[in-house]
Amino acid sequence: MTRPVRASSRSQERIGGLRGLGPDFLVPPAALDRLSLTGDRGGVVLGSDQNGGAVQLNLLRSTPTRVVLLGGLYLARQVVLRAAATGAAVVIATGRPAAWAPVLRATGSSPGGRDTDPTGPVQLRGLQPDTLPRPSEDHPLLVVHDGSAVPQELYPPRSGWQTTAYVLPYLHPQVGTTASGADLALVQRLPVGQAQLAGRMWRLRPSAVQSLATLTDDGLAAIGTDLWLPLRLVTTPLESALLGPVRRGD
Repeated sequence: MTRPVRASSRSQERIGGLRGLGPDFLVPPAALDRLSLTGDRGGVVLGSDQNGGAVQLNLLRSTPTRVVLLGGLYLARQVVLRAAATGAAVVIATGRPAAWAPVLRATGSSPGGRDTDPTGPVQLRGLQPDTLPRPSEDHPLLVVHDGSAVPQELYPPRSGWQTTAYVLPYLHPQVGTTASGADLALVQRLPVGQAQLAGRMWRLRPSAVQSLATLTDDGLAAIGTDLWLPLRLVTTPLESALLGPVRRGD
C-alpha cells in the first residue's frame, strides 16, 4: 500500500493579491504530480484552499496529461489565460470561436484566416483533426477541446509536455473514459443527479457527492485518483474586467 506524503510549501505565485503559506496536508505520492504548492515549470495558480493557501495546478508535465474542465466556459477561459501567462502555447479546437475572442485579444493573438497565419500564444482551430505545434519542456502545449459533452478524441495527449483539456458543459452518462480516465478533473457545482453520477464515475464518498451539489459559484473541486480537494477560484482584477464575475455555465 502506498503511504501518503506530508507536504507543505510556500507558493511563489501571486493571484489577486493572494500570497500565503499552505498548511500541512496528507496526500498519496501520485497526487503530488497533479496538484501542489510548488513553483515548477507549467504550474498554474488556480485559487485557494479552505485555509486560504494558494493552490497550484501542475497543468503541463513531462508525461502526456488529460484534464477535464466541467462546469462551463468561464473556468476554461481562466485556465487558458493562466497557461498562456506561463509561456505555454495554447490550441483551442472549438465550434464557437466568438466565445474565445476576448482571450485572443487579451493574449495578443490573432485567429488567422484564409490568407493569414495565426499569431500569438493562442490559436483557434475547428473541430476537426489538424497538425499541432511540437511540444517540449521549453515550449509546452495546452490543447483545449471545446466541443460537446461527449467529445471526440481529436487531439489526445500523445507526448510529454502536451496536455489536452476537455471543456464539458455538463456530465453526460456516455462521456466514458474522457472523464473517468482523466488525470485531473476540475468540477464546478453540479445538479444533484449529475453529482451522483460523478460520485459513481470517480468513486467519491457520499460527503464529496453532497459537496459537489452545494458548491458556491466560485467553488471548485479537484478530483483524481486518490485526490479530492475543494478550492475557491481566485480572479484578478484584470481577469474580472475581461471575463466578468466568477460563474458557472456559459
